[in-house]
Amino acid sequence: MGVLTLLTDFGYRDHYVAALKARLLHLAPTLPVMDITHGVEPYNIAHAVHVLRAVFRDFPPGTTHLITVSDYGASAAGAVATPAWHAAEHEGHYFVAADNGLLPLLCDGVPAQLVRLSAVAPALPPLPGAGSLNPTRDVLAPAAVRLAQGQPLSGLGPAATDPYVLTNRQVRLQDNRVTGHVVHVDHFGNLITNISREAVEVVGRGRPAAVHFGREVVRELRPHFAAAPPGEIVCTFNPQGCLCVAINQGHASELLGLYFDSQVDVRFASE
Repeated sequence: MGVLTLLTDFGYRDHYVAALKARLLHLAPTLPVMDITHGVEPYNIAHAVHVLRAVFRDFPPGTTHLITVSDYGASAAGAVATPAWHAAEHEGHYFVAADNGLLPLLCDGVPAQLVRLSAVAPALPPLPGAGSLNPTRDVLAPAAVRLAQGQPLSGLGPAATDPYVLTNRQVRLQDNRVTGHVVHVDHFGNLITNISREAVEVVGRGRPAAVHFGREVVRELRPHFAAAPPGEIVCTFNPQGCLCVAINQGHASELLGLYFDSQVDVRFASE
């Protein structure tokens, strides 16, 4: 039996997390279940993708990840006339989520193995007293349990080739500049960008870098967050290799006036 992780926007004030875990306990009493977080910003697909990318590889291959954010899916028309849910395999892990653009963002395109889940998974006991369809309870949780117990992905539904796709911010590489954006503001107020260490090294070719954002310029990349004195701006790469803008022991987002989607440039002198 594998491991099942949970990532949701349920928060910690209400009964929603407990209800999900009760359902999982009913379906698979001995299945190991681990929380990634239930603090994803409500309906924020980009936040969920960032958290998943940062941590899913830390779990053993074959782990199943149940993601509940905007769990009725999404539609270009706005209102969702026909909800849809998918399961996918990516880099040896399994993911179960609504058809809301999350899986293509996570996989940088349509996953190679993607199936459409049935509205109600058969051969599993119904929840006593259940009312109308609850996507997490009736679709996502049963499918995730089946995957974690070793059922093949192909056994969960027909192949899907046209998932809902969201436009992703791309890093722009030029001769003397790398342009990216803030993709997440963490609990500490650190600004995490989509600029990778690899992109900076490829464009920079050993030249000194200057990081530009708002009205600020930082002319040194530090080895870690505490490498600058308290209260000073520090630019560094996090363990996932993403460029971060922070203030040592301060809230960079509030103090610098930068938020999700703010532009960040790494510039190099002309050769």
